[in-house]
Amino acid sequence: MKIYSDEELAKLLDKDIFHLISSVADDLGLECYVVGGYVRDIFLERPSNDIDVVVVGSGIEVASALKQRLGRKAHLSVFRNFGTAQVKYRDTEVEFVGARKESYSHDSRKPIVENGTLEDDQNRRDFTINAMAICLNKEYFGELVDPFYGIEDLEDGIIRTPLDPDITFSDDPLRMMRCVRFATQLRFMIEEETFDALVRNAERIKIVSGERIKDELNKIMMCPQPSRGIVDLYRCGLLQLILPELTALDVVETREGRAHKNNFYHTLEVLDNVSKKSDNLWLRWAALLHDVGKPRSKRWDASAGWTFHNHNFIGAKMVPQIFRRMSLPLDMKMKYVKKLVDLHMRPIVIADEIVTDSAVRRLMNDAGDDIDDLMLLCEADITSKNEARKKMFLKNFRMVREKLADLKVKDYRRVLQPVIDGDEIMQLFHLPPSREVGVLKQHMKDAVLDNRVENEREPLMALLMEKAKEMGLTN
Repeated sequence: MKIYSDEELAKLLDKDIFHLISSVADDLGLECYVVGGYVRDIFLERPSNDIDVVVVGSGIEVASALKQRLGRKAHLSVFRNFGTAQVKYRDTEVEFVGARKESYSHDSRKPIVENGTLEDDQNRRDFTINAMAICLNKEYFGELVDPFYGIEDLEDGIIRTPLDPDITFSDDPLRMMRCVRFATQLRFMIEEETFDALVRNAERIKIVSGERIKDELNKIMMCPQPSRGIVDLYRCGLLQLILPELTALDVVETREGRAHKNNFYHTLEVLDNVSKKSDNLWLRWAALLHDVGKPRSKRWDASAGWTFHNHNFIGAKMVPQIFRRMSLPLDMKMKYVKKLVDLHMRPIVIADEIVTDSAVRRLMNDAGDDIDDLMLLCEADITSKNEARKKMFLKNFRMVREKLADLKVKDYRRVLQPVIDGDEIMQLFHLPPSREVGVLKQHMKDAVLDNRVENEREPLMALLMEKAKEMGLTN
């Protein structure tokens, strides 16, 4: 990060939008400050087009006057119930709010809001690094107001609340998730007193909606090293309340001197491995949940040791329940995660045996368009400390990938360009587009995939007629 003087900050804010806001606020006789994340990101040298402005007075009044100055190219949205307004102009968004002070009741995170001073507004901020403000009024343009030493915390890489953390987190428990999220995104440490307050107030997360928790958790999941955030959530007791199926993996049992690995920390390693290769949020969720069925499938066998048979199938069945409880989407994204959890053992089984065309072709058919993501997940899943075994698996995975590439080319001609298509099936049996047509097509496709027939007209026609007769479509 870089430390700037007030003069240097004034130069960094030497943009038309800030000078217009300054002019409007001065004309209205109101104090005006840019605050929060925009100020923090200036010092972290991170670009941002989302600007938050606090007005000591009416933020809506300043936003409305700014819209008039910018003309028709600007768009104004007013939210009177919240006392806020937003101005969008080209690629910039400016949020305006009046300075306020807040008080809370114990059973709600919705505050009672009153008009306040800049000091009141900074007191209500979640963390010191988000409580800094820079004046936009002409007389003090560029002057930093930092009552809680947010600059020092940025330098030290510390997340800390401005006031008593117990009050901060109890008032709005979502701030606990934000605390872990900022620590993960910025690779900062959570200050000791603040972390202790997370532990003491973890149960308060129960009054926060699943929707809001999910949003923060997804932001943690999209960090470069999401395991940092998952571990912090676990250490403070939040993860046990949010995702107990995951914390159930943190058990290691030993019998007759034989122990299984810690599947919780293995899962976090897999998650980080995937995150190094992909920004796909749902692939990261598949990594997080890929072994979630192991606690329910764990068995001890005197000859084989610890086994987790069908944990992939059990885990896949758990995915919709978890997504529903956590307000995650129940659409194709959930089905994608469920499919990858279900299939994640298949490439490993193939790679552990002779890599045959038939096995790879069946895997490719079952995974469909998600085959490359599945392979990435499975490679990430090889976390063995036995280097020889790890090299063997990765070598065999390369063979699987080579066969996948080869079969994709072959099967494009062989399966994706069938000699008997849906149009011909409809003409043969006088059918409209329907389920029956799909069943007949799939029957032929499965036969080709299983090498029971070649993708040639004569054997496929015989197979088609036999299936149609079975379905009552012919005499």
